[in-house]
Amino acid sequence: MAGSIRICLIADGFFGDFGNCVDSIKKFTDTPISVFASGKENKEAEERFGATWQKNKLGWGHSVNYFLKSVQERYIVIMDPSTNFLGDAITPTLEKLEDGFEGVGWRGGLINIDDGWRSVDDRGVGEVDVIFSYFFAFNREFALRAGGANPSATYYRNADIELSLALRALGGKLWQLDLPLEQGRHHGYHDVDPEYREKKSKENYNRILEKYRGRTEILSPRR
Repeated sequence: MAGSIRICLIADGFFGDFGNCVDSIKKFTDTPISVFASGKENKEAEERFGATWQKNKLGWGHSVNYFLKSVQERYIVIMDPSTNFLGDAITPTLEKLEDGFEGVGWRGGLINIDDGWRSVDDRGVGEVDVIFSYFFAFNREFALRAGGANPSATYYRNADIELSLALRALGGKLWQLDLPLEQGRHHGYHDVDPEYREKKSKENYNRILEKYRGRTEILSPRR
């Protein structure tokens, strides 16, 4: 079973912290790791992490879809390099995936219907509507059938919500777990231009509202 999953990381600078993430993974699991980067090639990062590079700058959605189409494992973990392992997070994740859940992750929640679908409430361990991409494992073939990540999502924020709802719209169930993970400085949020961050986040969420708001039949049981 251990050979059926692969961890996929998007490299976008901050290679010191990126290295800490990779080292923490290798400390607790021999799960294979794929690293993908786009834009200006970095030879040091290529040699250190074995990164595959794409010359043209690609966004989050294109990068996730690259993994979906290029790896062979049954399951993949999309993981932000701000997340670090404190123990074996793979074994319990695989067990839940093998139980029939199409997506499993560390943080997520339920869409807040009373808020017009504009927020997500963390209800802890259990079935959820949304898994965030700090650590998001899913069935690769199922995700492809669901259409994968939206290529319009150049920025990650809220794009993981859109991917989650695409899985649920196809009938997939998602489960949030407590896992031995911690988050360091999330450069993808804190170290980008705030105006760009808010603009792209809003674009992603507006797309979610247009596609899914009101479709309560795709949501998990309320709790």
